[in-house]
Amino acid sequence: MQAINAEWTSTEEDIARRAFDIAHKREITSLIDLVRAKVNSLTEIEDIWRLHDFLSVKRHEIDGRYDYRLSILVFVFAGLVKDGWLNINELEGLNTDKIAKISALACM
Repeated sequence: MQAINAEWTSTEEDIARRAFDIAHKREITSLIDLVRAKVNSLTEIEDIWRLHDFLSVKRHEIDGRYDYRLSILVFVFAGLVKDGWLNINELEGLNTDKIAKISALACM
């Protein structure tokens, strides 16, 4: 992933942090709900090991997805929009060029 060399104003950083946190909370809440459902359906030891494997994969995915380095944040937001964890409207206030790049990348 190549970094986009774009300056971020302090206002944009505040908007970005808020949007980033919203998406993260949404995904974590969804994961917790899913895990609760999986736990309630455990009947065998193999179910526990499958849950463990599932959680290991999810941890890797989430840790990789939520990277708040400004140099790659446009790509992070594009992925979050594409995956449905963030709405492009929640980035309102960012520079129009950044929003256009995020929108274009999210549609790829």
